[in-house]
Amino acid sequence: MGDGVVIVQRIVIRWTKQARGAEEATRRREIPSAFKLPPMPDAPLVVHDLLADERTGYAPTGAVDSRSFPGQLNGLRFKLFGAAVEVVRTPVWAAYPTNRYPGQVFLLSPGERARYRANFRFSGYSTQWYYEQWTVRIAYEPWRPDLFLAEKIDHDKDERVSLYGGRP
Repeated sequence: MGDGVVIVQRIVIRWTKQARGAEEATRRREIPSAFKLPPMPDAPLVVHDLLADERTGYAPTGAVDSRSFPGQLNGLRFKLFGAAVEVVRTPVWAAYPTNRYPGQVFLLSPGERARYRANFRFSGYSTQWYYEQWTVRIAYEPWRPDLFLAEKIDHDKDERVSLYGGRP
């Protein structure tokens, strides 16, 4: 992979109303906030998407996808901004909180890493309520399997809120 690559690892933890209790919350907290990266395709933007779903006992399943710029990942858009990469928040439809308006989250220069954390409550006419917590790690540097296992974070944005009422 080339040096001008942006690597994204998004970990989505998903659960239902029935799993809101302390025992399930403890299980969710045991899910790592970063994973070893699998081999990746040679592309300017690569996404390692992982889902840890209550329905599967929170066993993470993952997929790797290559993209070009501008690139879209549910809730975030990645676009080149000179030599940097701009990460912009985009609307997440049918989700609470609804006040996360589009706007720049990060401007990453080569060699930098960022972490974005958010959570949501989803609903709709055709679905029951469910919850998601996202940890998105972004690196503007070459691929290494352990890239996100180090705690190096140049930019950090935490937009998690209380989804049940009260303080997060």
